[in-house]
Amino acid sequence: MELAPQANKPGFSATNLLFLPVIKISSNTVSALHYPLPAITSDKIFYAGNLVWSIIVIKEVFMKKTLVKYPFLTRDVEIYERENGHKIVMAHKEGGMVNISSWVKTGSINENDQNNGISHFLEHLMFKGTHKHKAGEFDKILESRGAIVNAATWKDYTFYYVTLPKGENNENLYKAIELHADMMTDPVIPDYEMGAPFDVNDKTVTDKRERHVVIEEIRMRKDQPWTKVYNATNNAMYTSHPYKRDVIGTPEIISQVSQEEVMNYYRTFYSPENVTTIVVGDFNSEDILNRITESFDWGERPHPPERNIKPDEPVKNTVYVENEANINSSFMMFGFLGAPARDLKNLIALEMLSIILGEGASSRLYNNLIENQPEHIFNVIDAENYSFRDGCNFFVQANFNPEYKDRAIELVKEEIVKLGENVTNREINKAKKKLKSRFACEAETVSDIGEAIGYYMTVCDDLTLAEDYLPICDGMTKEDLKQAANKYLNLNHAVISVLIPQK
Repeated sequence: MELAPQANKPGFSATNLLFLPVIKISSNTVSALHYPLPAITSDKIFYAGNLVWSIIVIKEVFMKKTLVKYPFLTRDVEIYERENGHKIVMAHKEGGMVNISSWVKTGSINENDQNNGISHFLEHLMFKGTHKHKAGEFDKILESRGAIVNAATWKDYTFYYVTLPKGENNENLYKAIELHADMMTDPVIPDYEMGAPFDVNDKTVTDKRERHVVIEEIRMRKDQPWTKVYNATNNAMYTSHPYKRDVIGTPEIISQVSQEEVMNYYRTFYSPENVTTIVVGDFNSEDILNRITESFDWGERPHPPERNIKPDEPVKNTVYVENEANINSSFMMFGFLGAPARDLKNLIALEMLSIILGEGASSRLYNNLIENQPEHIFNVIDAENYSFRDGCNFFVQANFNPEYKDRAIELVKEEIVKLGENVTNREINKAKKKLKSRFACEAETVSDIGEAIGYYMTVCDDLTLAEDYLPICDGMTKEDLKQAANKYLNLNHAVISVLIPQK
């Protein structure tokens, strides 16, 4: 299990839709009407580009089908939406490996001060057995077939995945679908696997169930200097938005949360409307669609609560936070709130700015503050942009010599200001090449494809912006980057967190 650091992903933009008349078919087949487009005269047809929507029937259940042209794949990605809202996505990738994953639209964004960390705790507990399979069987069966089995929790989502050889006649893929669906729809989460609630300050407790595993993970992370400086920055960037909380939660909450609370959270947010299941590999789509719809029996579940969270505005004036820790060198982070994940142009602009400013040995920060700086102030410095549904986070982070604290802060400020004044054509071209290479790499393996699709389906609610990413990237200009830098990287909107050695 892991916390998911948000990778930068290419974005996607909506194209067209087409409704075809529904036909009724036998219970063991799946089909859609695939007329040549010129022959279609129904008034239910709508056009908006290259995307096609149709209605199909599988086992007497109506489903909406969407085709998306995903870059670098040889076939369109197929998206099916069941009547209960559960989305099924199938992507073709030649080869012997397959990936199946389910992405749930919940993470720390659906938590509060009383249950912070429950999303991550539930992620661990989902592997503790079902009514059909006891704890440990899921991993044992799949890993014996060469599978990698894991899960991750982040602010906007939680996802579970299996990557493995598809096997002779797809036998491994079939088994993975069966077990994965069982885990997603029927977790037991028994008390004896959770461990009993306890006083987190009681050192005599010896029960080492999953509750203790998660608490130990929390403690290990919180001891890390980068975690301390990040949490201070993240907390100060937000006023009321749930993003301000640490995804992993606190020992005090995890030590006390009950099995009933965890199951209520599962029933509330693990509804079919919140789940997208993705299969990537070389297989017969009708066969796999049939198996997934059979395996994912959601029963009667309530609709998830409506989401009514407004994005926070950036701070109006620079916020400075300083903390001490038992460390020898100092750590610093500048944090800015940026564009939402669906704002593709500004997101690409911020990704390009992070490359120009602080990615690698050719970046401005490395060249100006490490390579060509007469004083040894910085040990490490870089910049990154993390995208989220309600607005990305742009960070500059550094490890530096404590003697130069004030000087280090001023030098970083100067570089950020200069970024908004001018970027060169050479820098823009370098950033474009890196982003396009990154985009292409995300279509290399079944795991990468599954993760990219899951991110866009879950965080952006839209896989159909694929065709827009590369043209927008190619078309970015100096003026575009200057506007984005001045809008989002204004020092008045910065949170500066510094962690220094204890005096």
